Amino acid sequence: MQLTGAQMVCECLIREGVDLLFGLPGGAILPLYQTLPEYPKLRHVLVRHEQNAGHAADGYARASGKVGVAVATSGPGATNLVTPLATAMMDSTPIVAVTGQVPRAAIGRDAFQETDTTGITMPITKHNYLVMDTKDIPRVMKEAFHIARTGRPGPALVDLPRDVLTETAEFDYPEHVNLPSYKPTLEGHGQMIKRAAQLIRESERPLLLLGHGALISGAFDEAREIAERAQIPVITTLLGIGAFPGDHVLSLGMPGMHGQAHNNWAIDRADLIIGVGMRFDDRVTGRLSAFAPNARVIHVDIDPAEVGKNVRVTVPIVGDAKRVLHALAMQVDKVSRPDWIAEIDALRDEHPLYPGGSGGLRPQRVIQEICEATDGRAIVVTGVGQHQMWAAQRYVFKEPDLWITSGGLGTMGFEVPAAMGAAFAQPNRPVWSIAGDGGFQMTMSELATIVEHNTPVKFAILNNGNLGLVRQLQDLFYGGGRVASGYTGNPDFVKLAEAYGIWARRVTEESEVRAAIEEAAAVDGPALIDFRVEPEENVYPHVPAGESVFETIESPAGREALAWLT
Repeated sequence: MQLTGAQMVCECLIREGVDLLFGLPGGAILPLYQTLPEYPKLRHVLVRHEQNAGHAADGYARASGKVGVAVATSGPGATNLVTPLATAMMDSTPIVAVTGQVPRAAIGRDAFQETDTTGITMPITKHNYLVMDTKDIPRVMKEAFHIARTGRPGPALVDLPRDVLTETAEFDYPEHVNLPSYKPTLEGHGQMIKRAAQLIRESERPLLLLGHGALISGAFDEAREIAERAQIPVITTLLGIGAFPGDHVLSLGMPGMHGQAHNNWAIDRADLIIGVGMRFDDRVTGRLSAFAPNARVIHVDIDPAEVGKNVRVTVPIVGDAKRVLHALAMQVDKVSRPDWIAEIDALRDEHPLYPGGSGGLRPQRVIQEICEATDGRAIVVTGVGQHQMWAAQRYVFKEPDLWITSGGLGTMGFEVPAAMGAAFAQPNRPVWSIAGDGGFQMTMSELATIVEHNTPVKFAILNNGNLGLVRQLQDLFYGGGRVASGYTGNPDFVKLAEAYGIWARRVTEESEVRAAIEEAAAVDGPALIDFRVEPEENVYPHVPAGESVFETIESPAGREALAWLT
């Protein structure tokens, strides 16, 4: 059948199972927008900024398990998607961005709102396309969704000149994708899996490190079976939180720069590290030469470029985490490791999490109260900074796919639009956006969108009047020279929320925390709590960048040991 390019895009979206788009129109993409009323199955959410469309699509994808879709026009519309695309690329989130472009005859002539969108986004997408022929739209859209959701997921972008959207051609949607150069390996090598089982059998102090890939593949049952059968304590990376039940006896929490100190010491003593769906990035390893010095390493990842990239690997296994762990579980012996478990328990006792200072409202207490009030079963979305680390440390997730945060890129402002996207994906699940006052103000314009749709996101702003983690770094490593890290012009967040028609409350005392959380949870729609937390509170533990676990600062009392670094 003959369709316009815009109609083809809509047909393709529906055939790929899309029912929700986040976007903001402009001249180059307007033919697509004017076609949307013909396709009532496609619901469009009009955002206030294209960056927020990308982050909302990211939050939607992570909470739903589907591909998120963001739409923007040419020029600044497309460039505003750069940060969310880079965020999705680093965190392996499946997104398809559909962008408008100037007409074909104007490309390369510096036309109004023209940018080289594919050139700009090439390093931050799995693949991108500039469609120069309307008849190619079905094939390109099919390929874009296939690339985004398969293998190691990630973002794809389709750039569409305005006249390609208005031109008519025969619509022929392919049933299959044929990409000879793109064939992700799903099944792990049998001999490598056999060797991995042997290493587990020989080890006395093994650790299982689960990353985001374990969540993406859905390897929850397989990871738990291996951990319980072989009595292997489990550490989850920042993005791997939820891949193993946080309340399980073998669960140790998060490692690395702001992870529980006992995990860093356990890694130092381990004789075997089984890394699954993780990159062994610098925030986990610290100084690479000092990371797990006594351990052999099994590394399981679907992306062969990650295996052995940072850490020397004894047994490399390229494949889908769920499939590899299923095969591995069949070969893992049932063993008991009472000495290692006792050693881990002793490390937990020796290195507890710092409870927070005694002055003012402690942010740690806020997180604990939210966790208890939601029974560890809410979707929690954060931005980046101190609030993110406190949430990662203190919220105990009892189910997978509830923790949504910006990991690899560390994108402030992620918390508001991503929470909105998550709430659209899971309308019957409580969604809490735990935010810092700095990051919240970067994208708070989406409060208007949230109100328009009565999206029931609950905002907990840990308001300390600072770029908290920046201020912490300045205090610890720059002699207390606080430059451009304090806010003196923050708005009254309660009045701001009320201006949007959102229920809001301010909390200054710990005795008020639980009641405010319960009030917010009972609101039919969005709600906001401005928690005025202690402004001088720091995140502990803190491993200085580039250092090893031996330089861990576990509490304010440990700061003196870092005099040589400042």
